[in-house]
Amino acid sequence: MLHIGCHLSIAKGYAAMGATACSIGADTFAFFTRNPRGGSVRAIDEADVARLRALLDERAFAPLVAHASYTYNPCSAKERAREFAREAMREDLERMELLPGMFYNFHPGAHVGQGAERGIELIAETLCTVMFEGQRTRVLLETMAGKGTEVGGRFEELRAIIDAVGAARPEFAGLLGVCLDTCHVHDAGYDIVHDLDGVLDEFDRVVGLERLHAVHLNDSKNPCGARKDRHARIGEGYLGSAELGGGLAVFERIVRHPALRDLPFILETPNELPGYAAEISLLRGLAG
Repeated sequence: MLHIGCHLSIAKGYAAMGATACSIGADTFAFFTRNPRGGSVRAIDEADVARLRALLDERAFAPLVAHASYTYNPCSAKERAREFAREAMREDLERMELLPGMFYNFHPGAHVGQGAERGIELIAETLCTVMFEGQRTRVLLETMAGKGTEVGGRFEELRAIIDAVGAARPEFAGLLGVCLDTCHVHDAGYDIVHDLDGVLDEFDRVVGLERLHAVHLNDSKNPCGARKDRHARIGEGYLGSAELGGGLAVFERIVRHPALRDLPFILETPNELPGYAAEISLLRGLAG
C-alpha cells in the first residue's frame, strides 16, 4: 500500500492535522515544527499530541515527516545564524520526542561563499550539537536542487555530512538519513525521468539506500539540471507532463519502485486540500 500525504497546517493543533489527513485519504503527513519563514513556535498541548498518537496507531499511519523551518542555516557565515539554527533544531528535536519514531527533515543550508567543504563541516558540527543520547527521532538531510550555494545538491555532499558526524559522534550515525525530493534531484541534474534505476543505483553507491527514509513527491517547473527548485503539481511539470518530456508513467515508476514504495511519500505541490486529495487518489491508482 502506498503511504502518502502532504504538508498540513499545525494552526489548529496536532489532532486536527490527523483528522485532516484522514479526510483526504492520507496515511502520513508533514508539518512545520515552527513558522516556516520565522522563528516563532507554539506551546505544545501534550493531551493534543496524545490524541494524534492514538489516531496514528488506530489508522496504522506511516511515520510522519516533520519539516524544519526554512530560516535555519546551520552553515551560515554568520555565527548568530548558526547559533539560532542550533538552538531551534535542538528544541525541535526535544519536542519531537512526544511523537517517537518519526522523522525530522531539514535543508542542509547554504555556505554563502565559504565553499562546500566548509559548509559540510559546519552542518556536521551543528548535527553533533543538536542530537542527544536516547533520541528517538531520525534526522533526514533533504536532497537539494543545488541553486546558489546550497549544500546537498550532490549525493556526495550528503554522504560527507553523514561521514563527518559519524567520525565525530559515532553514536549518532544511525540517527541520520535522507529524504529524496523528486523536484530537487531532477533540478540538480539527476535524470529520474529517463533513468530512475540509474539514479537510485548511484544513490546506493554513494549514500546507501538503507539511509533513504522518505520521499518528497513533486513535479518540477524546470528542465533537468536547471538548479532552480520550483515545484509543480503532479502531471504539470517536466516529470509528469508528456508535453514536457515526461509523463505520469514517471510517477508510476517512482511509487512502484521496490527501493521506494514502502517509504512515506509527502506531496509539496502548489495545492490546497482538494488538490492534494486528488493527487493522493491519482497516485494511489498509479501505485496499484
